[in-house]
Amino acid sequence: MKKYIIILILIFQFSSAQTAFEKGNQLYQKENYTEAIHNYESVLASGKHSSDLYFNLGNCYYKLHKVAPAVYNYEKALQLNPNDDEIKTNLDFARKMTIDDIKVVPKVGFSKLIEDFTSSYYYDTWAWIAVVLAFVFLCFFAGYYLSGTAFKKRIFFSGMFFIFLGIAISVASGIYEKNRIAAEKPAILFAETASVKGEPKATSPETILLHEGTKVFVLESIANWKKIQLTDETTGWISENAIKELN
Repeated sequence: MKKYIIILILIFQFSSAQTAFEKGNQLYQKENYTEAIHNYESVLASGKHSSDLYFNLGNCYYKLHKVAPAVYNYEKALQLNPNDDEIKTNLDFARKMTIDDIKVVPKVGFSKLIEDFTSSYYYDTWAWIAVVLAFVFLCFFAGYYLSGTAFKKRIFFSGMFFIFLGIAISVASGIYEKNRIAAEKPAILFAETASVKGEPKATSPETILLHEGTKVFVLESIANWKKIQLTDETTGWISENAIKELN
């Protein structure tokens, strides 16, 4: 009986989330962006999330000229769907609303090649690719086992080898990508302005003044301070209340 109750609850939650999402889309079309945000946020509060949901949220905040939430939600959407050109385009538009113009130091070397490959999909997507390939592997194994000729067995065996290689690459890529995102700890500055200090204390001299929407990377935490690194590799300390982490 408990299983049926849980299933009914899950169905109700999914239905409610879908209804709120669709209502949010309708409100967006009517240019009622504030109410659309309320509906989209209710979907997130229910534990559901997707690249489309974050993308729509980013669009709403962009229309309302709210820089930090727009950049944040576009970044979240891009994490889940790294190859979506529309998300990348809108994120570029949102970044143009930021005040800070910080250079990006390009990464080079073999690690950059690996990162470019693994970041082509979110780590959850890599996991699903591995699951699908595992199913295909079982089909090929069944074909190998049931084949009546040596020629067909060789074909299925060769296929099993390449599919197994694909599974191994997918699993390794997913693990690498998850660890990379966790290690980077990207965050978006939500405070209108925030001082970056040389030390984690309020009396420390200001080294940089940042503005909302700027992307940073969290290196470590001490009390209510975060050590951050900018895209130009400048580091410093900032109040933890000034930023919102993407992970």
